[in-house]
Amino acid sequence: MAERNSTGLLMMLEPSPAFAMSLPVEVREKLAELELELSEGDITQKGYEKKRAKLLAPYIPQIQGVEPSLQKENRIQMSQAAPPGSKHNKSRATNTRDERFRSDLHTEAVHAALAKYKERKMPMPSKRRSVLVQSSVEACTPPDTSSASEDEGSLRRAGRMVSSTPYQNHPAPNVEHWFNRVIQGSSTSSSASSTSSHPGGSVHATAAVLADLMAYTQIDNHSAPPDVTGLLEHSLHADRDRPPVASVKVVPRGYNHSGVMETADGVPVNSRVSSKIQQLLNTLKRPKRPSLREFFIDDFEELVDVQQPDPNQPKAEGNQMSPLAGEPLGVVTNWPPSLLASLQRWGITQPRSPCLTALDNAGKPVYTLTYGKLWTRSQKLAFTLLNKLSTRNEPLLLPGDRVALVFPNSDPVMFMVAFYGCLLAELIPVPIEVPLTRKDAGSQQIGFLLGSCGVTLALTTDACLKGLPKAQTGEVVTFKGWPRLLWFVTDGKHVVKPPKDWHPTIREANNDIAYIEYKTSKEGSTMGITVSHPAMLAHCHALTQACGYTEAETICNVLDFKRDAGLWHGVLTSVMTRMHVISIPYSLMKVNPLSWIQKVHTYKARVAVVKSRDMHWSLLAQRDQRDISLSSLRMLIVTDGANPWSISSCDAFLNVFQARGLRPEVICPCASSAEGMTVAIRRPPESGVPPPGKAVLSMSGLSHSVIRVDTEEKLSVLTVQDVGQVMPGALVCVVRVEGTPYLCQTDEVGEICVSSGSTGVAYYGLPGMTKNTFQTIPVRASGGPISARPFTRTSLLGFVGPDNLVFIVGRMDGLMTVCGRRHNADDVVATALAVEPMKFVYRGRIAVFSVSVLHDERIVVVAEQRPDASEEGSFQWMSRVLQAIDSIHQVGVYCLALVPANTMPKAPLGGIHISETKQRFLEGALHPCNVLMCPHSCVTNLPKPRQKQPEVGPASMIVGNLVAGKRIAQACGRDVAQLEDNDQFLYMQDVLQWRAQATPDHPLFLVLNAKGTVSSTASCLQLQKRAERVAMALIEKGRLNPGDHVALVYPPGIDLIATFYGCLYAGCVPVTVRPPHPQNLATTLPTVKMIVEVSKSVCILTTQAIMKLLKSKEAAAAVDVKSWPMVLDTDDLPRMKRLQIYKPPTPEMLAYLDFSVSTMGILAGVKMSHAATSALCRSIKLQCELYPSRQIAICLDPYCGLGFALWCLSSVYSGHQSILVPPLELDSNVSLWLSAVSQYKVRITFCSYSVMEMCTKGLGTQTETLRLRNINLSCVRTCMVVAEERPRITLTQSFSKIFKDLGLSPRAVSTTFGCRVNMAVCLQGTSGPDPTTVYLDMRALRHERVRMVERGSPHSLSLMESGKILPGVKVVIANTETKGPLGDSHLGEVWVSSPHNATGYYTVYGEDALHADHFNTKLSFGDTQTVWARTGYLGFLRRTELTDASGERHDALYVVGSLDETLELRGMTYHPIDIETSVIRSHKSIAECAVFAWTNLLVVVVELSGSEQEALDLVPLVTNVVLEDHYLIVGVVVVVDPGVIPINSRGEKQRMHLRDGFLADQLDPIYVAYNM
Repeated sequence: MAERNSTGLLMMLEPSPAFAMSLPVEVREKLAELELELSEGDITQKGYEKKRAKLLAPYIPQIQGVEPSLQKENRIQMSQAAPPGSKHNKSRATNTRDERFRSDLHTEAVHAALAKYKERKMPMPSKRRSVLVQSSVEACTPPDTSSASEDEGSLRRAGRMVSSTPYQNHPAPNVEHWFNRVIQGSSTSSSASSTSSHPGGSVHATAAVLADLMAYTQIDNHSAPPDVTGLLEHSLHADRDRPPVASVKVVPRGYNHSGVMETADGVPVNSRVSSKIQQLLNTLKRPKRPSLREFFIDDFEELVDVQQPDPNQPKAEGNQMSPLAGEPLGVVTNWPPSLLASLQRWGITQPRSPCLTALDNAGKPVYTLTYGKLWTRSQKLAFTLLNKLSTRNEPLLLPGDRVALVFPNSDPVMFMVAFYGCLLAELIPVPIEVPLTRKDAGSQQIGFLLGSCGVTLALTTDACLKGLPKAQTGEVVTFKGWPRLLWFVTDGKHVVKPPKDWHPTIREANNDIAYIEYKTSKEGSTMGITVSHPAMLAHCHALTQACGYTEAETICNVLDFKRDAGLWHGVLTSVMTRMHVISIPYSLMKVNPLSWIQKVHTYKARVAVVKSRDMHWSLLAQRDQRDISLSSLRMLIVTDGANPWSISSCDAFLNVFQARGLRPEVICPCASSAEGMTVAIRRPPESGVPPPGKAVLSMSGLSHSVIRVDTEEKLSVLTVQDVGQVMPGALVCVVRVEGTPYLCQTDEVGEICVSSGSTGVAYYGLPGMTKNTFQTIPVRASGGPISARPFTRTSLLGFVGPDNLVFIVGRMDGLMTVCGRRHNADDVVATALAVEPMKFVYRGRIAVFSVSVLHDERIVVVAEQRPDASEEGSFQWMSRVLQAIDSIHQVGVYCLALVPANTMPKAPLGGIHISETKQRFLEGALHPCNVLMCPHSCVTNLPKPRQKQPEVGPASMIVGNLVAGKRIAQACGRDVAQLEDNDQFLYMQDVLQWRAQATPDHPLFLVLNAKGTVSSTASCLQLQKRAERVAMALIEKGRLNPGDHVALVYPPGIDLIATFYGCLYAGCVPVTVRPPHPQNLATTLPTVKMIVEVSKSVCILTTQAIMKLLKSKEAAAAVDVKSWPMVLDTDDLPRMKRLQIYKPPTPEMLAYLDFSVSTMGILAGVKMSHAATSALCRSIKLQCELYPSRQIAICLDPYCGLGFALWCLSSVYSGHQSILVPPLELDSNVSLWLSAVSQYKVRITFCSYSVMEMCTKGLGTQTETLRLRNINLSCVRTCMVVAEERPRITLTQSFSKIFKDLGLSPRAVSTTFGCRVNMAVCLQGTSGPDPTTVYLDMRALRHERVRMVERGSPHSLSLMESGKILPGVKVVIANTETKGPLGDSHLGEVWVSSPHNATGYYTVYGEDALHADHFNTKLSFGDTQTVWARTGYLGFLRRTELTDASGERHDALYVVGSLDETLELRGMTYHPIDIETSVIRSHKSIAECAVFAWTNLLVVVVELSGSEQEALDLVPLVTNVVLEDHYLIVGVVVVVDPGVIPINSRGEKQRMHLRDGFLADQLDPIYVAYNM
């Protein structure tokens, strides 16, 4: 039952044929109308079923005592169990709503394709509930935005997926012998054979697929994450011998690791996300295309791989074609000299003859315009336009001016009068669509066209003007991009009768422009095609001859009369030959699709001009029309016969209406384009032409522009019908699409070019494009031109077949060239539509286009999803569409997106506006509700991966560098020995004592609160006294011994500093710890606990408030409060007794421990000896020229690194006064730090990136207010950002730029660099040259090479020097693997040697030996004596042209990034920050981004600052930008809320925490996309 149910959806209430016939006529009509609405997507499936049930309810007998819903169930079973031969099946087969797309052959192809892929599972994207409930813009389509795709034919090829149910086993109606030949005699439909091979056609199968999807939830517990390529068995950094500091993992804020089983390196297993990634890996492990060789020779130029043409691809073998001439234009004696002469003639001699009949929405004739009326009304309008419109006594219009005609599709009469009125006044009409809103798709481009044509006046009707959107003044709004227009109403009361003596001048057709027709190009720009008077006349002449038009014939026109064939047949040629046109408006077609057939019958029309869509619509509604006859038709002109899929509509239409008098030879497809006008048309039968032809072509051949008729690959073929013969008087040839227009060979597809007097003349105002299109000179293979006449390129792709019949296989607009092969958008649409879309998407609303990414076109498919489609169902459908396209066209789809119903931009008369859809896709404004990206399978031109060379020894490197004239990358700060006159070593506690005696009242510290007032101060003596009391408490109360570790848990302030010195006085080792956040104990308290435990602290010193917090009930929920060591509060310490200050035996003794969480999420404590502490203070003092009379402002966290040293140590050592601004206070007063700097006239200030960012974002717009508050930053000589990362150059530059207005010198801002092994390697200081900025080639950097480029060159990366190297510090750049020194053109690890290096890690596990080389390592070659510490950061040195204080040339150190965070992908080194910078730039709603690699997959996490609707817009944009900038394919895109990416206290992203949170499924993402 489940299997049948899926196809039963459409037939829930399918009445039996006998029952259907017994229904009243009006009910049957309403049912037909409902069918049409559903097929067009104007009603949802649910609405359809509801309305249908309501209509049928009175006629369906209720079964006694059975619930109605069960009856429905039974009816399905009954209807499906109908015997195969029953009449009911036949009626379903011919009238199925998908008839226009039916080609059993194509369906079979799709089935076969999908059967091949049955095995492959794809991970489904995960989505937050709120996104699933994203409602469509309206629940149903508004009345006049049709959904049938008009420009794209909406009638494409072939093949609804035939439902896999047993009842459809009937013979196919009329499958032509062509098909039979290809399928070798099988004339039955493919549905029976496909039942077994169809993978997802049933609910049952879908459930199975989902079950398989969910079955992957366990990964093998590898110690390293599984590898995507299967080639690299070791984990990411195994080849680097700097092991990560495996101390202790810190739980990030906001994540809870309960119950997550972890693999050895902390990657959780058994989580939904990782199982999906595993699935993705499994999908990727089965490569579809020849896989790239994973590692390749390192080629420096790193060019994108150029696809080599396949030597076995089909090549054209025919002779060179010869141009094809149409029959000569006949000479008619009374032929008028111009179209206006013709109008005058009929207007005067046949005034009563009907010219045009207009119908209302009910199909009733409203008005018939006679030739007499047309002549007089046009004259009135011409006179009014020329004589009655003036500005400042000057006539507003002069002959030759352009005028816009804005008329609705339902008013052909007013349009015709306006058009001929303009021609009589010698004005040039520019017909355009009626703009409905300010945001119409493509409206802006129409505005550009009007502007470039210099249009100032628009003609319209009264009713239309009233309907246009108005401004508050009551005037028509100015539409986006439009020039200012005057609107003139052409209705009777506004025009004036000309005086008797006024006559319009009717000249012979000269070369002036007659009218301008607009056309939208593939890119979306709108061009105006100018048509001259002779061309207009010649075209009418040629159409009359080709179609055999005669006077007084009746012609039924269903097309838009403003442009294209609707204008040529229904407005121009009809007047030339005095025909009567019945104009069927689009709005009537939507209400009654049979209207045109009824009018042909009523008026006994001889000719009808339609599109295949109109034929298809009439099929849906024709059931109950017994009394109509089409026997009067001698020509049914199918104007989009050039659309390859029109053939199925023509066949189906003939099939049904042959019984109503339609003769097969009446159907006349034609080919036309805006530039070439009518190119070819099948002649009516009486003109004695050869019979029509069909061609079954190999798709694969077509993709190489070669015609192969019979094909081995029976599945991927395209059937096309001919479009008749070349137009009379025209010469046609086929030329190569690209490059020089060489003539094609006879078996080659090319662009059709026409030379005749009846084509367009130019693109208005675009001489260059005009020359290329309208003045092409085709050449023979020998290089000689084929004729002196210029040809016009028609943008139609085709060939000339047997009997000189013209065949069209596509349009230039729909051409997509991927990997050198050409595919037609229409063909791809048809394949997508063959995958049973009815439950998931609307048929007529699908757009296929290509976008250029990484030097090749990539195919994008966008469709509108039905509101009732399920997530799983849609995803299954999408994955099957991808497989079908891949199999039939042998091309990968880059992106498949589904958007909510009614949100795709529509063209004015139905159909999707392709270029606007593409524009929105590229801008990230499409708002899809489902996206599937497949970059892995279709991007095959990535640069070759890099092969690591067999390692060159360090010695050869040095020699190589010397030979190449490169320096060894080594540098040092000033020599301390020469600068320091004081030989005696000073301990920090001695310095404080000395200051307390020498300058007891000298103020050392001021702490400011949020109001900017001083909350506490400390002079030398006060600090000394407080420290002694703390020491006393430790010894007396705490009973601590020298060497014990004490945790100091204080908010930033004097207490922290005093207790630090108190510990030194008592001989204890202080450990500063950030206090827990009272509002966020769950995540901050465990970190405190961990530091206390890891540092083996035996006592905690803190304030009374924090002490209560540590032991509170809330704390007990987060940690075990009973296991805290002794906690002492220092708020009320007893009076001092005499204290003996502890003297350490040697300066190498441990002074304090510095704990900090690295960006890898690792808690690492380093040991600082007394010697290192003093040396650090001395270096800072020398670099910044600090002495007691100086004041510096510090806005940093005081708990670790350089922040701690500046806050607690530096002032005591150098005696300067520190103004301390706790960063937390900036939350309530952003300008606090800058106000303090200004108020105290500070010359030197330190801050963190977080502080700088807060000021930039929070004060960026308020510089004026700050200036009024007298904030002046001109006193600042140097403002240093304390960081352990690459300088954030964009942030520092915006900061400088914003506060320049407050007097901040552009040279003041600089950065510092420190790390765990050495708190301060570089610091700008006060003397020395300004920091330099260089521009590097990012591609070279991926190969660990440093290559300078000019600013602004492509792929350049700007890097700022990390400050000056401190006195006493030596730096060398070393190879991470060989440990040899590197030249200055290489990127390597920064090693540092200095008296203030930390002495080692302090860990719980005693793994000191493991990390010994981080602190004590030697070069393997060169200077092998010096002991270095490895910073774990990659960087390079550069000798600059500047000189430093000692007169030497200055060596600048540039830090590129942390070694632990580098990503090794495709054999190259990437730094996350570079990828993140690109990603943030890709869309305005990306607030922040972080990337990490997992199993060689690149995962990009973006924070979305906009609405959740935009979440899925980001997926393609992120994928595109990373491909373009970094040549990397993104594996997973995760969209999260702002604030999810964890950041440490220094403002650095914690990417590894993020990774763990993602894999443990703790991020609550808005959307996770797995790129295939």
